[in-house]
Amino acid sequence: MFFRKKKWLRKEFDQKLLEQLDSMKTNRNNQKLLVERSFDPSEEFITEAKITEAKYFFLFKEAKHRKITIRTK
Repeated sequence: MFFRKKKWLRKEFDQKLLEQLDSMKTNRNNQKLLVERSFDPSEEFITEAKITEAKYFFLFKEAKHRKITIRTK
C-alpha cells in the first residue's frame, strides 16, 4: 500500500526526465549545427553550446543511472 505512491512518483518523474532529455537533445543538436555552419562564432555562443551539451549529457547519465528505457510502439 505504501509503495504504490513511490512507484507512481518514480514513473511521473521518469517521464519528466525523458521529456527534458528529448527537448535538450533537440536544443543541443540545433546549437551544434549553428556552430558548425557559422563562419566566425563568438566565444559566448560556443560557451553556451558547450553548456547545453553538458546539460544534455548530465540528463543522459541520470537516465542511464535510473535504468530508464524508451519503448517504441
